[in-house]
Amino acid sequence: MIAEQTSARAAQFGAAHLPRTTSFVKATKSDADAMAELINIAGEGLPAYLWQGMASADETAFDVGRKRAARDEGGFSYRNTTLAVRGGETIAALVDYAQPDQPEPVDPSELPAMFVPLIELENLAPGSWYINVLAVFPDHRDQGVGSDLIARAEANARQAGKKTVSLIASDGNPGAMRLYQRHGFVACAKRAMVKEDWENPGRNWVLMIKEI
Repeated sequence: MIAEQTSARAAQFGAAHLPRTTSFVKATKSDADAMAELINIAGEGLPAYLWQGMASADETAFDVGRKRAARDEGGFSYRNTTLAVRGGETIAALVDYAQPDQPEPVDPSELPAMFVPLIELENLAPGSWYINVLAVFPDHRDQGVGSDLIARAEANARQAGKKTVSLIASDGNPGAMRLYQRHGFVACAKRAMVKEDWENPGRNWVLMIKEI
């Protein structure tokens, strides 16, 4: 029935008018460019701010971001990344993985101040499945892609034997907070942001957790 309806619509309106399906694929090193952009979107500009501080004289912030995305290890690695692709174009990304069961203690004197509240919140959800990045390019928002990626993260968590999924959001991004709340995530803790020269409307990082 679906095939018949699709065929009829194609005959009436032309194939160009049909909605393109979204596929979900594992990222490769060659996807580092799109990954860097989406990681920065998810972090509301904080990644680019931090990357700029890591850049050498002949590098841009996004050169650093692409290198980090292309690494085999690390939180932003392509190995942890699922891409949403539509019409051959990457439109969104999910970076997710397991948090350690025994987090390492936080020594603020050994970390950049901006990282301390984030690490403290991560450590409040040991052993959870962690959504580090969930981002959709602006032209493809409000089409259910974010919800699809959340569902994939939950499926990954179940496959890994995890009982909870965690993430950290900015209270300056109410749209993202509402999306996660609609999917059953509950705000469990918060820490004040350390911004330095990074501009963001938020005041706190918020740890959100969902039992699955």
